Amino acid sequence: MAVSTASGKGSVSASKARCDAMSEVLADNWWAVGLRGVLGILFGLICLLTPGVAVEVFVILFAAYMLVDGVFAIISGIKAARNGERWGMLILEGIVDLAAGAVAVFWPAITLIALIWIVAVWAIVSGVLMLSAAFTLNLDHGRWWLALGGIASVIFGILLVIEPLIGAVVLTIWIGAYALVFGIFLLILAFQLHSRKEEREHKMPAGAAAAKKA
Repeated sequence: MAVSTASGKGSVSASKARCDAMSEVLADNWWAVGLRGVLGILFGLICLLTPGVAVEVFVILFAAYMLVDGVFAIISGIKAARNGERWGMLILEGIVDLAAGAVAVFWPAITLIALIWIVAVWAIVSGVLMLSAAFTLNLDHGRWWLALGGIASVIFGILLVIEPLIGAVVLTIWIGAYALVFGIFLLILAFQLHSRKEEREHKMPAGAAAAKKA
């Protein structure tokens, strides 16, 4: 019993240490999370302000958003992945973004229904991956903001699955609203990560802080 208890405590300690390390790495890359948030907000505003754009124009906008967002998602996760396998979820999310963007780029004559299904699958898969990554982030580093972004993505995807026959204008408005909310969540997460980074550096000795920045 004593051995079992000690083993359990050791496992919890190791898990906490890994979460601390991964949270610090993501905090060091808060700017990439923030850029994803800004990108989402800009894309959302464009969609909401121009809901009557042609499907072809919307496909181009969506592809550009996916490709750039995918790059920043990979940047956010690639360093942290070296410290824990689960952070690979953020990299997978970036790959899913790039794949969705590539489909839109190489299939410019895509029909509206096909586009809706692609967006729905992307939203659900990327949302699940974000939720998985969120629970390897410490609470004070903004775990729930990352989780809320994942939940918003899953809900959006499910809505598209339930109502796949919506028109182009409604699709643009829905995606615009989702991207705006998603971007706000990520921007708040980025500020919280930056705050934790600043707090950690202030607590560090001057020499250690200089070495960390280097």
